[in-house]
Amino acid sequence: MRVQSAAKAAAPFSTPRWYPLDLFERAFLLATLGSFAVRVATTLALQPINILLLISEALPVILILIRKPGAVSTHGYAWAIAIVGTFTPLLVQPRHPALLLEPLSAMLMSVGLFTNVAAKLCLNRSFGIVAGNRGVKRTGPYRFIRHPMYFGYMITHIGFLITHPSSWNIAAYAVTWTAFILRIRAEETFLLEDPEYRSYAEQVRYRLIPGLF
Repeated sequence: MRVQSAAKAAAPFSTPRWYPLDLFERAFLLATLGSFAVRVATTLALQPINILLLISEALPVILILIRKPGAVSTHGYAWAIAIVGTFTPLLVQPRHPALLLEPLSAMLMSVGLFTNVAAKLCLNRSFGIVAGNRGVKRTGPYRFIRHPMYFGYMITHIGFLITHPSSWNIAAYAVTWTAFILRIRAEETFLLEDPEYRSYAEQVRYRLIPGLF
């Protein structure tokens, strides 16, 4: 009976129903990032700083490809906001750079990229764009806020906007940041089912911005 119960308990993590969703997530991210990379690459000769944004958005591809399996939310809402939050930042358009503000932009984009890389290194093979549970992380930037990767993205986006301000880019990032907030709420709903994550949430109070949210 114990063996049977263990098998049933493990079923949500091993059943084939996760496999098509996993493949779709990887294919979607590869396609969107590929298009974005080509568009940004054409601007690097005039503004090499854009390489920071390209690295920030391209790094998830590697982690998605090598990540380990785990339970993934099957709720349509969680998938919708994850796709929106991943796709919309890839719609930004590089403009004629404001060269006087380039040092500030470079600093912010570097800080954002460093935060992203630190968070991703902590996640290692547990990274995904849709709410999932591949183990609770407590090291690195996760000691200070529960979702440091989104924080890093937002800092990088602000740095990009400083040198590429436009109504289009502002709108794209406004939708992206709204999706970030919604994604955090959806992820928390999913993760708080895990007693270990509930314990972590009690220790690390803030989700995105210390003292605010």
